[in-house]
Order: sequence, then structure tokens, then C-alpha cells
Amino acid sequence: MAQIIESIPNISEGRRTDVIEACVDQIRTTPGCTLLNYSSDESHNRTVITYIGDAKGVEEASVKLVKKAAELIDLTKHEGEHPRMGAVDVMPFLAIKDCTTEDCVELSKVVGARIADEAGVPVFLYEYSATRPERQNLVKIRKGQFEGMAEKVQEPDWEPDFGGRKIHPTAGVMAVGARPPLVAYNLNLNTDDVQVAKNIAKIIREKDGGLKCVKAMGFDIEDEATGKKYAQVSINMTNYEQTPLYRVTELVKAEAARYGVVVTGTEIIGLCPMKALVDSAEYYLQIKDFDFHTQVLENHIL
Repeated sequence: MAQIIESIPNISEGRRTDVIEACVDQIRTTPGCTLLNYSSDESHNRTVITYIGDAKGVEEASVKLVKKAAELIDLTKHEGEHPRMGAVDVMPFLAIKDCTTEDCVELSKVVGARIADEAGVPVFLYEYSATRPERQNLVKIRKGQFEGMAEKVQEPDWEPDFGGRKIHPTAGVMAVGARPPLVAYNLNLNTDDVQVAKNIAKIIREKDGGLKCVKAMGFDIEDEATGKKYAQVSINMTNYEQTPLYRVTELVKAEAARYGVVVTGTEIIGLCPMKALVDSAEYYLQIKDFDFHTQVLENHIL
């Protein structure tokens, strides 16, 4: 495989194993495409799928996934902590090897047009693929969620890029676009007061004056094994080199301490670039004069 493009779509199903497997099977059975990982969360009622391939393989797998998800996921009956507007909520493309961001932008346009035509799901282009400045930010596109989207797409500035001023009656709309790598990172707190997590999220996220390249929300989560509830600060690190994982971790710990709360554990959803983890190891281990490029074994043999 010479060219490698990565896609990390999020589907609005994290509870029904048969539906999740049927969707993931669309990736498994597509030539030129390799499934890397998928991870489901029952509280969020969401599954993150990661796959790679050449442009043609990723295109076919992505369209098949949306068609299957639209068939099996009904958002009129969907409940979960995470905001959502589509059966497949978001579908990003990342340039990994022998391709460019521009290639991924073009792929997003091809895939978006096919999804609207073949699955009947209207598509907004976002991030690097956005056709309007306000559509670069996924949060702005998703505002109103599935329940408010039929009305939103009638507004002058919010016609989808593909599919017209309508929504799929059960699968909603979705966002497709090219973007840089991000780390989906959650910090769990030893409190069931979700307001604490929401307050911390507001402090740390960029749009409210916090850390650069950090998007954050506070959620009320129920442990799948015990049924016990806890608050979670859920973060998208959109550039882990500008704001590394350890910096946001330490800020969350400091803010939590103000409420007499501690971080009990963290989660990484889906795949994570190795350097994001190594940077945190270097920080916490206080390694002197560490060089990622020359002192990491895998950099010499992979």
C-alpha cells in the first residue's frame, strides 16, 4: 500500500453490538481498505471507527458505511450524552503517506456528493474542506443537533453543501472534511456532579479563553460494569504539539482541586499518534535532553 489516507468516522450507536458490527463490516469487506480499530461508548451511545487505505478504497468504504448506518440507525429513537446530528455524525480524512491535505479535501468532496446521492444524507463540508468560514468548526455545524437540523438547514447560511435543504428523516445530516490529526482524550472525575466537569471544560477550552487547540465538554457518564455515575471532561486535542496532553491534564487536575475533586483516570478514544504519548512520558519522567527522533526504537525499525 503506497498511498495511505486515514478516516475516523463517528457513528451514533454505542450500545447495539449487531448494528455496530454490521457497520464495521462495511470497512472489513472493502478492498484497498484496512480496519485499524473501533471503540464504543454506551453513555455517549457512539462508536469511533478508524481505517486506512488508498483514496479509492477509503472512498468506497466510507460510502458503504453511511448507507448501512442510515439503514440501521434511527435518530428519532437515539439517546446519548454526546451531541449528534447524523447516524454517521462526522467523517474526517487525514493525509498519512504519499498524499496531501489537498488530496483529502478533494476526496471529501467526492465522498460527500456520493453520500448525498446514494444514501440520501445531506453533507456539510468542514475543517479544511469548508466552503464557508463558519463551517470550519464542527461545533457550529452541529449546533441544534438532529432535533433542530430540519429547521436549521432552511436558514440562509446553512444549506448543506450536498443534498439540499432537507435532512434524512432518521439519519439526519453529517459533516465530511479533511483535518489534521487530533487526540480524543477524556478525564474522569471522582464526582457525579456534572456541573464540575462543565465548569472545568469551559476553563480549558480555547473558545472561552483557555488552552489553544482544545475543545472540551462536560458529561455525565455511567460506568458500564457498576452502573455508578461520574463526571467526565471530554476533550478533542486538535493539535497535540501546540497543546500537549500533559499540559491539559495538569490544568484539569488543578481546576478539579478547587472543587475538592481528583482525576481518577483518563481515556484515549480510538488511535493516538505515538509522539503525543512520548511527549507526555518525557514530561512526567523528567528525561534530560530526550530526542524523540533518535531515542525511540520504533523510529529506527518501522
